[in-house]
Amino acid sequence: ITPASMTIVFLGITIGTIMTMSSSNWLMAWIGLELNMLAILPIISKPKTTRASEATTKYFLTQAIASAMMLLSSTINVWQTGSWSILELKNKFSTTIMALSLMMKMGAAPIHFWLPEVLQGTTLQTALLITTWQKIAPVTLMYMISNNIQPTILVSAGILSMIVGGLGGINQTQLRKMMAYSSINNLGWTITIMAFSPNMALMNIFTYIIMTTPIFLMMTNMSTKTLQNLSTTWTTSMTMTLSIALLMLSTSGLPPFTGFMPKMLILNELISQKLTTLATLAI
Repeated sequence: ITPASMTIVFLGITIGTIMTMSSSNWLMAWIGLELNMLAILPIISKPKTTRASEATTKYFLTQAIASAMMLLSSTINVWQTGSWSILELKNKFSTTIMALSLMMKMGAAPIHFWLPEVLQGTTLQTALLITTWQKIAPVTLMYMISNNIQPTILVSAGILSMIVGGLGGINQTQLRKMMAYSSINNLGWTITIMAFSPNMALMNIFTYIIMTTPIFLMMTNMSTKTLQNLSTTWTTSMTMTLSIALLMLSTSGLPPFTGFMPKMLILNELISQKLTTLATLAI
């Protein structure tokens, strides 16, 4: 890929996300997400391998289905309310379909199956892009409609994402798959609290992005793709290996690291909302 075409691709990804975040109309938000999706496909398929082609196809199909669900939801809502406005999503059926489509775009359970597979088939830089930047637009849309989504749906998907993310990462030796399950787990926390405190959900996802970015960058720098690689880098780059270990502990929410702060605030909010059982499950 030439530098000029890469510039166009990255411009498409950036403009698509910004368009979705700044739009108040479902059609404009959908166009932004489509532009974003079409722009990232050449980046995923850049390595000329079978795995990369497979990852590109899986990513395209899941995102296309999610986009179709978004259009269906917004169209049904227009029939009911006569408005394309994002804040006017009042129909319960439309809201449920929209929530599921956004979860599918993010890679939250129970529609998470594509995320570990896609990440495993791409480079570390692309995996970083999918787990961070690509989540901003769907999370923003979910934030905008969070008042209209039934809390039961968000909480159920959130708890399921926490369980899937936690258990899925246990038996992994591939670092990209581990990071994918870490992403699913973190989305679980974000979606659960979205029902009660959307601002806290935004803080949680952005804290996660800030912590994940250096992990991927250091793994790229050291060319580590498996746990075995990571265990042998101790002799060559002790500082970087230690930094990755500490950042991973922070991402998992261990006190006294930064990652513990949003989780503590989320648990505090759940308990103050008389949801002690839910907080216990989250722990």
